[in-house]
Amino acid sequence: MPLLPSSLYGLARPFLFGFDPEHAHELTLDGLARTQNTPLACAYAASRVEDPITLAGLQFPNRVGLAAGLDKNARCIDAFSAMGFGFVEVGTVTPKAQPGNPKPRMFRLPQRDALINRLGFNNEGLDAFLANVQKARFRRNASAGKKPMLLGLNIGKNASTPIERAVDDYVACLDGVYAHADYVTINISSPNTANLRTLQSDEALDALLGAIAERRQVLADRGGKRVPLFVKIAPDLDESQVAVIAATLQRHGMDGVIATNTTLARDAVAGLPHADEAGGLSGAPVREASNRVIAQLRAALGTGFPIIGVGGILSGADAKAKIAAGADVVQIYTGLIYRGPALVREAAQALLQVRSAA
Repeated sequence: MPLLPSSLYGLARPFLFGFDPEHAHELTLDGLARTQNTPLACAYAASRVEDPITLAGLQFPNRVGLAAGLDKNARCIDAFSAMGFGFVEVGTVTPKAQPGNPKPRMFRLPQRDALINRLGFNNEGLDAFLANVQKARFRRNASAGKKPMLLGLNIGKNASTPIERAVDDYVACLDGVYAHADYVTINISSPNTANLRTLQSDEALDALLGAIAERRQVLADRGGKRVPLFVKIAPDLDESQVAVIAATLQRHGMDGVIATNTTLARDAVAGLPHADEAGGLSGAPVREASNRVIAQLRAALGTGFPIIGVGGILSGADAKAKIAAGADVVQIYTGLIYRGPALVREAAQALLQVRSAA
């Protein structure tokens, strides 16, 4: 992403892509953190497309959000708000700070508009994350008469926590983020934390969501606020697994699902440089798998259950395909790296046109 008007991103991208992917990522976040809420923010700010939709009791100002993983430590919330997102999800945060996996751990595959990462929930820990969330001004900065964007906080487990104690980490994170989130996402689908995806299996998911739902009720009773809970799942699931997850989400009163995280599949990038690197593949190659899971979820969940679609959105047409598959709103991440901030408005306008034509 550039610190330049969106129309100039094509000129800036070769410069950014000259750096190691993770270094470019950190440079960009540092720049956004320094310039947000200053006059320099006009370099990347854009007017928000107004296309409100109500899901899980929340009014989303428009249907395009930022996926978790880009701003793990919640440093740049106001900068992303200025880009015109209807909602922004930050994290994944874990109870304790952790460095993540050894570097290098991010790889571009530009021939396929794709990335592979094995970052491993690198973050500064819950206390630092919450301090950054509380500094954000996006709610106070909202224009008169306009709803502020929504903020999702994405939670996970520390790599050092045994999988059989994973519930403890999720509950600790839920306790911390609950008062500050418009919604909370339970990330059980990153491929870069050992055994994490086993939490998607029926018994493990049942136990985790049961504990999360019970703790949410305690927090809601205590604070008088019921915060919606979303669960983020992988694209590497078959139809029977999706059906079990859908039933479990409903049984435990979850408010929505995010489909999908990155994929372990490499068919679409076979033979390319870096294609055999370990980690999760994102960008264009995950698009169809994500849409397949979304369609299966919609069939299993019926109408009315919120689905956030993410994976492979690099154009307004891709965003519309997510909605056609069954999603209610969408998120972008890798597309932002390849297309720049202009993608936010393009996708939001495309989805507004879909609604206007309906």
